[in-house]
Amino acid sequence: MATLLIRDAAHVETFDDANRVLRDASIFVRNGAIEALGPAAELPREADRVVDARGCIVIPGLVNTHHHFFQTLTRAVPGTQDVELFDWLVTLYPIWARLTPAALRSATAVACAELLLSGCTTASDHTYLWPNGCRIDDEIEVAREIGLRFHPSRGSMSVGRSKGGLPPDSVVEDEAAILADTQRAIETYHEAGRFGMTRIVVAPCSPFSVSADLMRESLALARSCGVHSHTHLAETLDEERFCIERFGCRPVELAERLGWLGADVWHAHMVHPSPAEVGVLGATRTGVAHCPTSNMRLGSGVAPVRALLDAGARVGLGVDGSASNDSSHLLDEVRHAMLLHRVAGGAKAVTAREMLRLGTRGGAEVLGRDDVGYLAPGMAADLAGVRLDSLPMAGGAVHDPLAALVFCRPAGVDFTIVNGNPLVEHGAFTALDVERVVARHNELARALVNG
Repeated sequence: MATLLIRDAAHVETFDDANRVLRDASIFVRNGAIEALGPAAELPREADRVVDARGCIVIPGLVNTHHHFFQTLTRAVPGTQDVELFDWLVTLYPIWARLTPAALRSATAVACAELLLSGCTTASDHTYLWPNGCRIDDEIEVAREIGLRFHPSRGSMSVGRSKGGLPPDSVVEDEAAILADTQRAIETYHEAGRFGMTRIVVAPCSPFSVSADLMRESLALARSCGVHSHTHLAETLDEERFCIERFGCRPVELAERLGWLGADVWHAHMVHPSPAEVGVLGATRTGVAHCPTSNMRLGSGVAPVRALLDAGARVGLGVDGSASNDSSHLLDEVRHAMLLHRVAGGAKAVTAREMLRLGTRGGAEVLGRDDVGYLAPGMAADLAGVRLDSLPMAGGAVHDPLAALVFCRPAGVDFTIVNGNPLVEHGAFTALDVERVVARHNELARALVNG
């Protein structure tokens, strides 16, 4: 029985039901789960493996609820830097049409690495086009090799430009083939049990790229298989106009018509719901992936996060696509969420603790997990540690370690542990050759963009 000891942490934020804060504490792990945590003097001093957490703040592993791993290949591409969502997509669709399995695998490695270095231990990815032989299997194999807890989406687009959609016909798929491959992915990879490392998500892309029939059938498939469903919704005013013209209703009204509400559904962005729609989302416990950096970058607007939370919606954070962020730093997303909502609502609108909760326990709730997101006996040993004596934390951590973690420049982690496995220690990967990954990724990114 493998044991791990995270020893002598200066400060531990548990985010458990009592919001316990521990000082001079240790965490004892057995077989990937937390067995005990508390004052260091009361816990064992040795284990099969020991992580020295002296001088660190320890938090639950961050949970990323929305990403597009493949977009790490197309960051800051000319023609996409100063446009809004629809023009951004139209520019990038032809480039993404050249995506290869090798490029997708490289993009997955880069995204996983960035997330882990920001303290993220669980991530959902939404890939919605699969050209040139790309498959969800490519992402899963890489994520498993690296060790990230992973919720990959078998995303899809089925309505191309010739049928009134936004994407070119070259990147859409036949709906029967989409559903068949989605079922294959669930049957092959989904791990429904507690501490499952891979959970498949059913994810038609958006109202402007799939049919109403595919939305209905995708949701029916997901519910018959006991998996969760995800899509983009209410991201921009362009999308709102598209839905009114094509479907005669607003995006959230469309989701309600199609049954896309409830505790097994979450939507990315949700920037433009009406007050009444916020109430519907809350009453049905529908989930929202809030992506503040992407929404700022593309000028999409400010999601009504305070209202959604107050209404009862499940809300977590997502870094969104690495071509609209252009990063995969989830701790940075926590900071941006706090700052953005203070711009919109004043200095008392949200607190650092509330936003860090969205990035941990809130994200776990959005993904439907009760085994990650906070630190307590019986929970997965998914956690991260950041040094309090680092340059970014100087003059802040001595006053309030949690606030410093959010208010100060986002720091790199000292360690990240997933399922009881230290994947990052002393700020460096224990197994991943980052230099090799980056060199290969840049080669593939050039080839993709240059054609």
